[in-house]
Amino acid sequence: MTLDRARQLLKVQADFGGFYNGNSAKLILSEVQKEHGQAAVDQMIRELNLGEIFGFETGTRFEGGLAIKTKDY
Repeated sequence: MTLDRARQLLKVQADFGGFYNGNSAKLILSEVQKEHGQAAVDQMIRELNLGEIFGFETGTRFEGGLAIKTKDY
């Protein structure tokens, strides 16, 4: 998936908001994570304001539709 396509899909999910769209956003971000890495995921979270909409934080890994927050030690 290209970053532009992921951005388009995430924009649709963000515009609707809600629990189920948050799950869809996690799946999209897990694909971005696999193909483009953490920096691309963090950029999309900031760029599309996904933190305010779905509560995603930069540094969170997305794997198989799961959001895995990194621990601060």
